[in-house]
Amino acid sequence: MKRKNILITGASSGLGRGMAIEFAKQNHNLALCARRIDRLEALKQELLVINPNIQVLIKSLDVNDHPQVFDVFSQFKQEFGQLDRVIVNAGMGKGASIGTGFFEANLQTAQTNFIAAIAQCEAAMAIFREQNSGHLVTISSISAVRGFRRAMTVYAATKAALTSLSEGIRIDVMNTPIKVTCIHPGFIRSEINEKVKTVPFIVDTETGCKAMVKAIQKEKANAYVPSYPWAILHWVLRIAPLSVIRKMS
Repeated sequence: MKRKNILITGASSGLGRGMAIEFAKQNHNLALCARRIDRLEALKQELLVINPNIQVLIKSLDVNDHPQVFDVFSQFKQEFGQLDRVIVNAGMGKGASIGTGFFEANLQTAQTNFIAAIAQCEAAMAIFREQNSGHLVTISSISAVRGFRRAMTVYAATKAALTSLSEGIRIDVMNTPIKVTCIHPGFIRSEINEKVKTVPFIVDTETGCKAMVKAIQKEKANAYVPSYPWAILHWVLRIAPLSVIRKMS
């Protein structure tokens, strides 16, 4: 099915920006939102150079302002007439080991990655239920399959929660025209991890986003990307001893 009109949150940088570029190449109209409107303006111009035949709408959005999430999604829907796909992508990776004095950073990550994701899913699904069609996509992480230490502790927990949330929504709308996909990216270079030097199997942003978009277009329930090595490695991570997980984080 052709999902013509796509909304992406957290679109001003990183994976959101990369996915917008790939979808523009594939002739999709885009509704892009993020806090930094100046970056969205620049991205809009870049996308229209890539493909002048698409529509690109942009709006400022802080996903932690929950009423604003509903307002912005509704405005995009009204302007396009229909939203065919919503990608819940906005997130952050602040934090540190629990009990080391960084509660506020851990809390901010939890609120942005999960509570705000609930608001985005609620807003998207309300539109899809009214239309009786749509494709909800959540951007989780390979870290969702296990607990991780240090800065990854709360981040991984929020992604596990997002994966579970996505499955619950999927069960709720089984056998309807509404589809739900949860994407679990492996290590993809972006602003969220640009200061991390040693990361196994990391790929550049363009490679990672191409793999994500390819997986999204297939509309499967879950996808681990890039498929090599994560389609296999996520099973290994599930049974790996904690000593191995510790070395990865």
